[in-house]
Amino acid sequence: MSAEVAPILSWTLVSECPIPGDVNEMLIEGETAIAAYKTFRDTAIFTTKRLIVRDAQGLTGKKVEIYSLPYSSINMYSSENAGKVLDFNSELELWTRAGHIKVKLNKGLDIRRLDKLIATCILK
Repeated sequence: MSAEVAPILSWTLVSECPIPGDVNEMLIEGETAIAAYKTFRDTAIFTTKRLIVRDAQGLTGKKVEIYSLPYSSINMYSSENAGKVLDFNSELELWTRAGHIKVKLNKGLDIRRLDKLIATCILK
């Protein structure tokens, strides 16, 4: 019995990028930014405690909404690596207290790196 649940949020990570300098202002004591990825208009930052997504809004993109997903709110997650021939994207799915979140990774991005990071942060 398989039930398909539509994600409440979905992002596609296009490429890895430098960690934005202003992210450090949002981090708490003991939290470290590990990796950052460009989405189409935004940036997703994986830290040792949470996933932060900066969502640029409006025509100019000057208005920015920040999503913060603490790893502690993840109840279950799955990862799927890209296939060989026609499957180019990897996927990370997170089931949280807030709902279902899907993160797609473009070809060439290492899903197992994120898999290990989340497992390390949740299970330690």
